[in-house]
Amino acid sequence: MGVEAKRRSDFRHFLRISTRWMDNDVYGHVNNVVYYSWFDTVVNQFLISNGVLDIEHSPVIGLVIETQCNYLASVSFPDVITAGVTVTKLGNSSVRYEVGIFRNDEDGASAQGHFVHVYVDRVSRRPASIPGPMRHLLETIQS
Repeated sequence: MGVEAKRRSDFRHFLRISTRWMDNDVYGHVNNVVYYSWFDTVVNQFLISNGVLDIEHSPVIGLVIETQCNYLASVSFPDVITAGVTVTKLGNSSVRYEVGIFRNDEDGASAQGHFVHVYVDRVSRRPASIPGPMRHLLETIQS
């Protein structure tokens, strides 16, 4: 079952991340769990740096309910990756992000997948509508 690598042009927001020595596993490449950390990082950095998420005080928070990743090519320290993200589904209380991981200056993804947030009230943990400013920001990277 071959998965075709997405290109950088398939994504709307990018973040460069340096791999670390500790990211490599005994097989000499970045361990699979690190990729999910990169998914989390690119999404939350986008929200926080654009002022629509305060991780300590926002009344509405996003909980991850689903993730998936296809690994297409190895990445290893000291590679620098670029994580690309775009929104492919924007509901009332949920958002689906597509994420691509690009090694060094390569145009084809080394890994790609998706990440789904469901927004809930911070206290009750009941579903809540995505706040207007966040929705507007997410629309700017929607494909």
